[in-house]
Amino acid sequence: MIADLTRAGMLGVAGWALVTPAVAQNARSASVEVMTDEVRRGLSWTEGRAAAAGDVRVSLGPIDVSARAVTTRGSARHDGADAVVDLVVGTGWDLGAVRIRTDAIGHAFAGARGRMDYVEGAVSASYAYGPVYATLGATAAPSQRAIGGSNVYLYASANAGIPGTPLTILGELGHSTGSVSDPVRAERLRPGGSYTNWRLGLEHRRDRLTIGVDYVGTDVARRGDANRFADRGNVADRVLGRVQISF
Repeated sequence: MIADLTRAGMLGVAGWALVTPAVAQNARSASVEVMTDEVRRGLSWTEGRAAAAGDVRVSLGPIDVSARAVTTRGSARHDGADAVVDLVVGTGWDLGAVRIRTDAIGHAFAGARGRMDYVEGAVSASYAYGPVYATLGATAAPSQRAIGGSNVYLYASANAGIPGTPLTILGELGHSTGSVSDPVRAERLRPGGSYTNWRLGLEHRRDRLTIGVDYVGTDVARRGDANRFADRGNVADRVLGRVQISF
């Protein structure tokens, strides 16, 4: 546990070291958020319990740097981790009417019983048409012991403001697949193997306050072989609530 806390702390400090000098002049956004469940790609990262998060994002010329910390509350999926720090370094450019973005992502877990940290790379292409903003993307994690192999997430997402209202509707459809080197640890990000997830949400945005409601789900079977990383009891369809304040 001490080693994991140290690694997470060092990664978090490194991210903040990059971010802090630029905050005064280059800050893009910072926010705090509470949610009824921290769900990623349809899988709960908090065993179906409420979570809190804080993040900061800045620009350093053409490069974006962000750090986000989320409570995971002893999540079985992450071997008892109490929190995760997500660090992202990325850049984007326009290719005609299409916005291309690439990111390098690190996930550092504090309080886990074993080493749970892993890294990913992402690329996406986005296009705006009227009030609709659509994105196609892929996120890939090379083979790593912490996730029992490699992991690839392909997705399509879109959001659109509803004219004349402060409401935005959001949707996403994704599919996770990859190779397996350790069948037990591979269940962490892909319980039951490759699977599909979905999300449909509605946001109300007013000044710095955002209130959202999401319906999320997966096609992962809730029952399967016992595995401490799979947390299959928290992969089913559910409705989530979240409140975010930006600064």
